[in-house]
Amino acid sequence: MSALLDTIDRIRSEVCALHTELTRYELVVWTAGNVSARVPGYDLMVIKPSGVSYDELTPELMVVTDLHGTPVSNLSTGAAGAGESVEWGNPDLTPSSDTAAHAYVYRHMPEVGGVVHTHSTYATAWAARGEAIPCVLTMMGDEFGGTIPVGPFALIGDDSIGRGIVDTLARSTSPAVLMQNHGPFTVGKDARSAVKAAVMCEEVARTVHIARQLGEPLPIDPAQIDSLYARYQNVYGR
Repeated sequence: MSALLDTIDRIRSEVCALHTELTRYELVVWTAGNVSARVPGYDLMVIKPSGVSYDELTPELMVVTDLHGTPVSNLSTGAAGAGESVEWGNPDLTPSSDTAAHAYVYRHMPEVGGVVHTHSTYATAWAARGEAIPCVLTMMGDEFGGTIPVGPFALIGDDSIGRGIVDTLARSTSPAVLMQNHGPFTVGKDARSAVKAAVMCEEVARTVHIARQLGEPLPIDPAQIDSLYARYQNVYGR
């Protein structure tokens, strides 16, 4: 039990700290956007509370839910072992309005350990157009392995956004998807990787937009994109 609680405390601290990266890179405004992380080995996740400003976030305010988005304020036989029960957390806090989408991703993409959602300006502008970001930069080949795809329009409140994310990413190497008329969602092996993908998604969205103001960007041969992606993912930095 103590090991699980220590893990949750660590992940709450990590998720809280990673929200400062969203503001640092100007990917969010007011209380919009969120970072979540899976609790390894348990059907649990940690996510930002709804309606709390970024400068007020603390690790203790991060909400723990199950993988259906239901807040968990105590651990009993299902998550911690027979005969054990520990209460913690703030029962007055509501998890992010995007929790259902994050939870759906974790249920259907077991390799994903972190999910991020922002309304970053340039990536969201592409989403508003319902247009994928073409792979015309070597950086995109490295990070995304090709085009950043567009997912379907979906309303907040149920699994619709999560289904759109999972279905779209299943056909792509990209860790980012632009949900139509909504904004980018990114995934990663952990929450930090998902935040990096969100930062890089906004950077290439901005750069490709500017390039298009000057003329039509030059495409990169798909074989070269594959080579860039394979090298970056398997060799670079190791």
